[in-house]
Amino acid sequence: MMTARLAAVPRLLAVPAFAVLLAGCGIRATEVPTNFGAAPSRVQCSLSEPDVSTQAARGLPVQVFLLCGSALVTVDRTVRVPDGAADSERRMLVAQGLLDQLATPPSAAEKEAGYSTDVRDGITVGGPRPGDPEDTLRLSTAPAGLTSYALAQIVCTFSDSAAAEGDGSVVLGGPGGEAPRRYECTDEVRARPGSTEPPSKGVAGE
Repeated sequence: MMTARLAAVPRLLAVPAFAVLLAGCGIRATEVPTNFGAAPSRVQCSLSEPDVSTQAARGLPVQVFLLCGSALVTVDRTVRVPDGAADSERRMLVAQGLLDQLATPPSAAEKEAGYSTDVRDGITVGGPRPGDPEDTLRLSTAPAGLTSYALAQIVCTFSDSAAAEGDGSVVLGGPGGEAPRRYECTDEVRARPGSTEPPSKGVAGE
């Protein structure tokens, strides 16, 4: 009998030891409530689908690039464009509307999902000067004076909109006499806007 009891002791001790080993294995976070408290209410960088019909009633549906998880992510917005506006006027109205949307603080739901913006309020946009390519957009703040995040947001938003030619690039200049440059929105810029500035080149001769 004594031998049987002694043999059972290691088996009993092995149970809590095995439980400790299991506890040491990490448990992946879930999106559902558990006994240890509710899970986060929103997935990072994920928003519910917008009501496109309601947006269209408020203005022209557009997309702007906000920051989320150190990357650029598109969100839906609208801009006001009067009916009957000439093409050149329409382009400037869209460009200014996009800038205003970029400078608007994210909604409560967007903040909860991790969205932010580095574009500051008050930036305005104008058309080309004599000698500039006809698709030039001149900002009231020189592109070189923007943070890398803000420049990436503006370049990627403009290049993917009616404010540009639709080829993935946009010609930007500042308020001074510096020549404008053509900026591109690349996959690298969208993935790492803080460390990868939009590539650019001179537009002389375009």
